[in-house]
Amino acid sequence: MITILDYGAGNLRSVQNTLEEIGGEYELARDAAGLSRATKIILPGVGHFGQMMRALGQMQVREPLLERIHAGVPFLGICLGLQALFESSEEAPEERGLGLFPGEIRRFAATARVPHMGWDQIEPRHETRLLVDLAPHPYLYFAHSYYAPLSDATAATCTYTVPYTAVLETKNIFGVQFHPEKSGPVGLHVVRNFVEL
Repeated sequence: MITILDYGAGNLRSVQNTLEEIGGEYELARDAAGLSRATKIILPGVGHFGQMMRALGQMQVREPLLERIHAGVPFLGICLGLQALFESSEEAPEERGLGLFPGEIRRFAATARVPHMGWDQIEPRHETRLLVDLAPHPYLYFAHSYYAPLSDATAATCTYTVPYTAVLETKNIFGVQFHPEKSGPVGLHVVRNFVEL
């Protein structure tokens, strides 16, 4: 069963609609018991890094989520859900990220127009299961003011004043900075690739 971690993200309904459109069965989880049943986990995300991390703490799902990921359950973080995988964010320096990847989420430079919003092209760095059977440099929909650093797990980049991680993949951990639920047929295909892992 695909489990969507429901901490109150604004794009939750859009993610549900996407799964329904491709025939993916899912349930919402708001506690550790819900996560324990998951065979795949999706962490949607829009909004503020600190607010999300505090919500995960208040729901007491932070450690259970990490346990499931370490146990090999496929995980997909969307937008803020990708950023949560890192150690910290300039948006809320007082809050710890999940710490699965080193580094800090940074804000685009003061000279950049933020948020980075709209359709943009991604550049694959190596093969990734999320992008199977897609065009080599697909356009996807972005809406964010903060970005994840490049790392060994970066599977595709996007450049908006600086290159940053647009797709992250290592073992069972996946993340996308763009919003597949707002990216039309290409976004549906990305989610389908995760569902069919």
